Order: sequence, then C-alpha cells, then structure tokens
Amino acid sequence: MEKILIVGCKNTMDDVCIGCSRCMVAFNRREGAFERYGEDAELLGLLNCGGCPGASIVPRLIQVKLWNMPLGEMPTKVHIAPCIADHCPHADDLVTKIQVKSGCEVVMGCHAYVPEKIYV
Repeated sequence: MEKILIVGCKNTMDDVCIGCSRCMVAFNRREGAFERYGEDAELLGLLNCGGCPGASIVPRLIQVKLWNMPLGEMPTKVHIAPCIADHCPHADDLVTKIQVKSGCEVVMGCHAYVPEKIYV
C-alpha cells in the first residue's frame, strides 16, 4: 500500500491555501498526479517545507519518520505540492534534499486546480 506524504510551501500553506484542501481533494478523487494510485493508497500527512529557503526540511522529514515509526506508518512516496513545484525559487534544492533524505520516490505536483483569476 502506498503511503503518501505531501510537502508544500510554509508561506502558502499558512496564508493562501488554507489547509491545502485542493491537494487533499485531488488525492481523494485520484486526479492530477494522484491518478497513478489505486484505492488502497493512503494520505499519510501534509508537511510544510519549514520556510524559505527550505533549510529545515531534513529535520522535518526525520520527525515524520520518528513519529510514525512506532505506528509502522512510513511514507512510500513524497508529492511536491504546486506551491513549491510551480512557484518556489528554492524548489530544485528542496527536492534534492527530499530525494536524498526521504528514501522514497519524489513526485512533482498534486493537482491542477488553479483558478484563472485568483485575486479578482
């Protein structure tokens, strides 16, 4: 069974996206980058990058592993939310750190639910 961890931008998650519901909706509907999974995949969690420039992503990933180890729940895939994948100037460095330290496949993107005119 796939255990999915979504990593998003701290600023976006705190101030714009409000709970990252679009990533969760896409996962629940198996749309966008989540089309690849069957019904037995589970969302393990949402994690923010820790803030620019993503320097605390490694300790945050370690925390995920430590907190979930006694439960036997470890991520098997890490999805990079659109707020990082499409908009973050630190995305390449952040993704490299996640690939090296997570020990699982990193998938760029979650959904394409972007309003045409978000601030109008």
